[in-house]
Amino acid sequence: GSRSAQQGAAAGDGSAGSTVAHTPSAEDFSLSLLDTNLPAEAETELRSFIAKRLTKGALFEGMGNVASVGLSIPEGKVGCYYCRFQQESLLEMATLESDINAPEYVVCFLGGSEKEDTFRLELDKYIQNLKINLDLEQKNLEACVSPYLRSWFEDAICPIQRVVQLFQDKLASLLHAALSYTPIEVKNADERTEKDISRFLAAASLQGLVQEGTMTSLCIAMTEEQHKSMVIDCSGPQPQLHNAGSNRFCEDWMQAFVNGAEGGNPFLFRQILENFKLKAIQDINNLKRFIRQAEMNHYALFKCYLFLKNCGSGDILLKIVKVEHAEMPEARNVVTVLEEFMRE
Repeated sequence: GSRSAQQGAAAGDGSAGSTVAHTPSAEDFSLSLLDTNLPAEAETELRSFIAKRLTKGALFEGMGNVASVGLSIPEGKVGCYYCRFQQESLLEMATLESDINAPEYVVCFLGGSEKEDTFRLELDKYIQNLKINLDLEQKNLEACVSPYLRSWFEDAICPIQRVVQLFQDKLASLLHAALSYTPIEVKNADERTEKDISRFLAAASLQGLVQEGTMTSLCIAMTEEQHKSMVIDCSGPQPQLHNAGSNRFCEDWMQAFVNGAEGGNPFLFRQILENFKLKAIQDINNLKRFIRQAEMNHYALFKCYLFLKNCGSGDILLKIVKVEHAEMPEARNVVTVLEEFMRE
């Protein structure tokens, strides 16, 4: 049968484009263009690259991939995010009438390097929203697709950078809220700023890195303990924070973000954020190891205390391990002793 695929391509300046493929048969595979902002030669090279991937069956529905691609553009080699999908509504029609084939699409976004991989989840989500838009706007495909594709860089890649620039030295409190699962309330912000803050918090939290049960229990514990959300008031040029917390760990990492702001590279900010989370996870694992040792060794208990005192994030780490060890009597006793020491 015949299939279609749409492929978008974007240069590192943040705009984007797309392509549609038509396949008469598996032996004679070709892609036809819907929209792009690449020069003709580079677009043909990109189309050839995607066609090879499709022929090998290397593109799974709704799951983006990132690869390095050499194209005839000034940048030469660029990072390419590409993702295949089908329109749900047309897929249902094709299932009902066997002689109709639901069109398939491939969207490509090009940036400066393979670092797009750090934004793969955000871009997967972006493609999901594109699918929804296509289902709603079946008749006027190009009018619907082009503007959406051209804003991919601003919408999916830049939110973390915008939040860093907006909060500056107050970013430490936002990092602290993300690590400790403190509820956040945003006031007097425009829609984009509210979305940016929400995305930053999601990207900075340890969701998916700590056990799901721990996370849920921690959220409940934080809500019950504080009775108050951290309030972010965006009515002025810089946000005003109420009921905000911080610690030395978050202050140090905030400095890394502020120092990185001079270059203004969104991929760098994302890398700093990933390193921030990695260090937090390492500290949690170290503390858990010390707690296991402290169940039988008083010197290890003192090591636990020194670690909590010196790591800069003892307040949050202790809450996380307290929740995780709630059902383990020996470990729970160690945590109780550590809490008393930390209070004193």
